[in-house]
Amino acid sequence: MAKIIFGMNVSLDGYVDHDRFAPDEVLFRHWTEHVKGLSGSIYGTGMYEIMSYWDTDDAAWDDDHRAFATAWRQLPKWVISNSLAATGPNTTLIKQDIESFARTLRAEHTGEISVSGPKLAKSFMDLGLIDEYRLYTHPVILGSGAPLFPGPGPRLRLVAQDRIGNEVIRLTYVPA
Repeated sequence: MAKIIFGMNVSLDGYVDHDRFAPDEVLFRHWTEHVKGLSGSIYGTGMYEIMSYWDTDDAAWDDDHRAFATAWRQLPKWVISNSLAATGPNTTLIKQDIESFARTLRAEHTGEISVSGPKLAKSFMDLGLIDEYRLYTHPVILGSGAPLFPGPGPRLRLVAQDRIGNEVIRLTYVPA
């Protein structure tokens, strides 16, 4: 049985915004290894559209960026969306009930499956489908933006804390 995890870069004040802060080289390589180790990833429309950037090569990429793109392209992906008509390679478009899809996916796979994006993660959280939360806390204060948790969730218990790179602390939680 697979474990569903939610991992996200977040500011000190609880916002996510890939344009306003970025991982350093160490954290970027960590994310590449993380993606390589996943059994798959579940996206909503918005996060999938952001991440599909990695489907097309960019001549300006360095070796680290090419390595991430390769890992992401090889990763099985499922996109839960009622607005998209099609998705890219190695990606399945899902238009069914989130809960039944996630429970079936969890039962049919092993390892870790990530759920990506705060809006989709909130839906999974409300259904009790997230087994582990990994919050990559950056030393920035944004003051506004998309909140990591757009509403209340379950009580959590801290199970690990790790420093990754020069500035980021990863806090790992499970439902209490």
